Amino acid sequence: MDPLSETLSLLNTHNSFFAGLKAGGDWAIDFPPPDGIKFNAIVEGTCWLMVQGVEQPIRLTAGDCFLLPRKRAFSLRSDLSFPAIHSDAIYRHAVNGIASCGTADEFFLIGGRFDFGEEARLLFDGLPPVAVIKSGSDQASVLNWALQRIAHELTNPALGNSIVVQHLGHIMLVQVLRIYLIQEGNTAPSWLLAISDPRIGATIQAIHADPARSWSVESLAKIAGVSRSTFALRFKQKSGVAPLEYVLRWRMQLATRLLKTNHTTISSIAQKLGYDSDSAFSHAFKRIMTCSPREYRERVAPISQQ
Repeated sequence: MDPLSETLSLLNTHNSFFAGLKAGGDWAIDFPPPDGIKFNAIVEGTCWLMVQGVEQPIRLTAGDCFLLPRKRAFSLRSDLSFPAIHSDAIYRHAVNGIASCGTADEFFLIGGRFDFGEEARLLFDGLPPVAVIKSGSDQASVLNWALQRIAHELTNPALGNSIVVQHLGHIMLVQVLRIYLIQEGNTAPSWLLAISDPRIGATIQAIHADPARSWSVESLAKIAGVSRSTFALRFKQKSGVAPLEYVLRWRMQLATRLLKTNHTTISSIAQKLGYDSDSAFSHAFKRIMTCSPREYRERVAPISQQ
C-alpha cells in the first residue's frame, strides 16, 4: 500500500458532513472556523473566497475547489463590498442539506468536512491555510466526476444517499491532495511533498513497512541511494522534520490506533513498535502526544465506544 493510502486508512473519521449552497444576486456569507478538514467545490457560477490570515481574496469559478486544512474562519461572497450574514442564518433552513441565499439561481457550491482528530496532523501539517485547485486540467477529471455525482446525490436524495456521498467525498479529498502535489509552486515542506519525492518517498515506504526496526540515518540514506548528509538535508527540506523524528512520529501515529483497541496492552504496543521498555515508549509517546499512553487511551475510550 502506498504511503498516502496507508495514512488515510489509519485516520479515524470522527465525523463527516456534506452540504450545499445555492445563491444568486448580491450575497455574502461568513463561515466560522471549521472543525476538521474542510473542502468546497464550485458547481456553477463564481464567487470570492476570503480566508482569515490570507491577505488577498481568491476568485473561484465553476469546477474550482479549495481545501482548508486549518481551523480558520472564511467568507464566500458575490461582491467583496456586500455586507455578510452568518452561515447559521441560512443553514438552519437548509433542505436536504442545501441552503439558499438571495435568489439562489446563479451559484451552486458543495462542501464537505472531515474531522479526523489529532491523528491528521502528520498528513495536513505543512499545507498552507488554503489550497486552491483550479479546474481545467486532465488530473481534475476524476475530481469533476465526483463533484457532479455528489451534487446529484444532494439534490436528488435516494436510499443509501449518506454512504454514497461520504465515499465520494473521500475520493474528492484524495484527488484534491493529488492535484495539489503536482501544481507548480507547492514547495513548502510537508509530508505530502516528501512522499512525492522518489528517494525520500522510498525511505518513508521502508519506515512504514517496518516501523519497529532500529532505523538510523545511515540505513535510510542507503535506501535513498545518497550520502548520509545529503539524505538528512533533503529529507528535512521535503518533510520539514529530521528523518528519525519522522520515524518517531509515524510510530506514534500507529500507537494511537492501537491504543483505541482495548484488548491491546500498552506493553505489547511498545514491543510491536520497537521499544525495549514501557517507560521508553511512554516517554516517546508523551513527547509527541503531550500525554501518556494510558491517559490517551482513557481520553479516547468514550469516542471508540460510540
